[in-house]
Amino acid sequence: MKVETRSIGNCEVISMQGKLVAGVGDVLLREKVNQLLGDGAERIVVDLSQVTHVDSSGVGELVASKRIIERFGARLGLVRGSDSVDRVLKLGQLLPLFQIYDDASAAAAALNEQKAGAQ
Repeated sequence: MKVETRSIGNCEVISMQGKLVAGVGDVLLREKVNQLLGDGAERIVVDLSQVTHVDSSGVGELVASKRIIERFGARLGLVRGSDSVDRVLKLGQLLPLFQIYDDASAAAAALNEQKAGAQ
């Protein structure tokens, strides 16, 4: 699992590549989210476009990340993953929980238009 961060406007983007699974991807995601929130980020995008597989731990970490981001009064957007990733989120009936975008630029633009903490 490879994880990188970059900024688009006032939005921090976490780009993930590989498998978002127990013991690796989930831990890296948690660490990046906590780091960005600690640095004062108000808008975070998790880019799943290069994620090839997600297991229940990865899904759990996405949900946990959403909760902690909202607890900090920040906003979260997801970039659509592969068909298998989208299928897992759909089967878990989790798609309605997230704002999902086709790419990081679209996600950042949408989140930058929204007031932090707004639902």
